[in-house]
Amino acid sequence: MSTVSRDVACSARRAPRPGRLRRSFSSRLTMTMALLLLAYGALVGVLGWHVAAEDEQESLQRLSHGLARHIVEHWPEITVREHDRDQADRAARDELLSMLMVVNPGIQVYVLDADGRVQAYIGDPGMVQQEQVDLRPLRAFLGGAVLPLRGSDPMGSGIPRIFSAAMFPPRAGDSRPPGYLYIVLDGPAREAVAGQLSQRRVWQSTALVAGLGLLVTLAVGAFTLRRLTQPLHRLARRLRDYSLHTLHAAEADRRSLPSAGDEVQAIGAAFDEMTERIESQAAREQQQASAHRETMASVAHDLRTPLTALHGHLEALAGKAFAEPGQRQRVLAAALAQSDKVRRLSQQLFELAALQSTDQLLHCERFRLDELVADAVQKFEVNGDPPPVTLHGEPPGRLELDGDLQLIERALTNLIDNALRHAPGAAPVRVSVSQDGRQARITVEDAGGGLPEEVRHRLEHGQSLRDPPLRRSSGGIGGLGLAIAQRVAALHGGSLRPLPSPNGGTRLCLALPLAQAM
Repeated sequence: MSTVSRDVACSARRAPRPGRLRRSFSSRLTMTMALLLLAYGALVGVLGWHVAAEDEQESLQRLSHGLARHIVEHWPEITVREHDRDQADRAARDELLSMLMVVNPGIQVYVLDADGRVQAYIGDPGMVQQEQVDLRPLRAFLGGAVLPLRGSDPMGSGIPRIFSAAMFPPRAGDSRPPGYLYIVLDGPAREAVAGQLSQRRVWQSTALVAGLGLLVTLAVGAFTLRRLTQPLHRLARRLRDYSLHTLHAAEADRRSLPSAGDEVQAIGAAFDEMTERIESQAAREQQQASAHRETMASVAHDLRTPLTALHGHLEALAGKAFAEPGQRQRVLAAALAQSDKVRRLSQQLFELAALQSTDQLLHCERFRLDELVADAVQKFEVNGDPPPVTLHGEPPGRLELDGDLQLIERALTNLIDNALRHAPGAAPVRVSVSQDGRQARITVEDAGGGLPEEVRHRLEHGQSLRDPPLRRSSGGIGGLGLAIAQRVAALHGGSLRPLPSPNGGTRLCLALPLAQAM
């Protein structure tokens, strides 16, 4: 798998599915702010209602603080004990208390004894459910404690009530206070009317203020957040555009990039992709550096052997007298063979480096491939009898190609030369040309020992023979001729593949696209 394909696959795995696209960051931030404002408004409403109720009760208790004292001071008949009252006193007390209840129906008036027990109540005596009143709030009230103060509710509601209280004036000979006048200021009647109206107004006003405040705050906040997140949105869009430009068009169309989704998610995905690419690029550079070092070491190994042999032969020619007449010629021939080996290796390395450094052909022309193959085979036929290379198969007819004639001739020559070197003394190398659709197929077959397993595996899967370079068991690098032929085929849009060989040996097929009809 190529590097771009791996990046595309990794990016496709990380891309969110269409159904899982999230809202934009500014939208989610606005929604979060709205929810927080709603929660804050509700909290302020509850606290405001509680504070308003407390203020209302404190105001009522302050306004009615001297009510009980005023009654005790101006209507002394209410302080007369029950057993001391005559019929006239009882009537006067009842008239007084009835008048108080008419003036303010929301209050409840109680007469308490010294222990806080209810002695009299203006109203139905059966409504008194709690005859004992806690005297501690009364004493605090009489002592000037901070308001509001709440005391017991004789009606038995269990809810503490604000009140006004006054102690009856002591009489001569009494060791204990004669009793208390206890007035509940926020009884059920007032709570049912005034309290309900005040709460309704509080809630209505609170809801109105909270609603208006929320709308205004949301409008201002949305505008502000939009302005603040605009650079983030632009950065996410630039990263998405960069990702689209660096991927194949088909793969980019299939990806579900969050173009209208969460900017933070898009930036995070782009950062992960960029990190992976940087790490992958660093790993590739490290591998290339390691492969380059290994290649240089292998080239040095391949050059050292023939150069050492060549140097030895030259020393022999320069400083030694040969007893046999033909011995000098043999040494000279061996030196020339080693020199030719160095020349061939250097030329192959130079050609391969030049081919790998470009992705396009420098020279392109239309020529006949069938004639080029026939000429290349004919060059090898003159070197021996019987000819080491033969042309097989039916003539394919006129096959025209658009390409670099010299490169294709070089690739074909390398294939034939490799076949000759790896199958010496065996059957002749067979070369054939055929047409398969819009492709020309050149097949080179020998009867040697076959390709090494690693070379066959790379050719079958279209992998480069030079990245990483092949290693020979004896040291050095191998497959330079095949690597040149593979690169030439790739530059012309073709391929080099091994074919099955039923009789053993090696069959290589150089496939090249034919020229378009004029």
